[in-house]
Amino acid sequence: MGGEAMLPLNQWPDAARRRIHGVFTDIDDTLTTDGAITDDALAALGRLKEAGLHVIAVTGRPVGWSVPFARSWPVDAIVSENGSVALVREMAHSPHGEVPVGVRRLYQQGEATRRNNFTRMQRVAQRVLREVPGSTLARDSAGRETDIAIDHSEFAHLSAAAIAQAVAIMHSEGMSATVSSIHVNAWYGGHNKREGARWIVRELYGRDLDAERDRWAYVGDSTNDQLMFEAFDNSIGVANIRRFLPELTHLPRFVTCSERGAGFCEMAVALLQHHSPCRNPS
Repeated sequence: MGGEAMLPLNQWPDAARRRIHGVFTDIDDTLTTDGAITDDALAALGRLKEAGLHVIAVTGRPVGWSVPFARSWPVDAIVSENGSVALVREMAHSPHGEVPVGVRRLYQQGEATRRNNFTRMQRVAQRVLREVPGSTLARDSAGRETDIAIDHSEFAHLSAAAIAQAVAIMHSEGMSATVSSIHVNAWYGGHNKREGARWIVRELYGRDLDAERDRWAYVGDSTNDQLMFEAFDNSIGVANIRRFLPELTHLPRFVTCSERGAGFCEMAVALLQHHSPCRNPS
């Protein structure tokens, strides 16, 4: 669980690493560097999958933005919009082995609930834009189905006070809200990254994540990863997590030397040093 101090990644116990059969990871500023996944981080995802590990990305990014990556990255699924929607990669057998053939969408909320919430969320978004000076919708907003996002560090800049004001408005409207490394996200419903992780493990594997949390690692970089840092003993922050330390209640257990995608690669190397191929359960 989230500890009082972060330990260097080289203090991650060998015995703990040997037990891991799956990796959850954030995307922005964890897998990506300067807004895009690097070749080495993409290769690290592939090595984890080749070793027989489950690999699932959990992100605040919208489902529309996530579709091409769910199709092309070597992951089991991408859980987007902070836990509400999952894109599951579907595979088919071919003479050259399994090949990706598409993705299917899974939702935590029913269609009628999503429609009603969507209308309510747009009203809140307009209130934030009116009341918070300099606020703008995230550029990926067109792909969002179950949340709204205000840009604070991707293409625009908001002060800490403006971010706090946006969050306060969202809370006053009965919304859940969280701050990632680039956006302020808000939604209606009880889902979040941790609940999304529990949900997708049930949906994909028919298992209870809480019963096997010591067999999963989580990698992240910001305040909206706190629930995951708290939930997993094998939680890792990439080095750029340090800029959020004053705002974090729950820290990752371990921290990499490198930032962003290079930090994710560092984690993958450390994990695969102590992992035998194809050890995850069916």
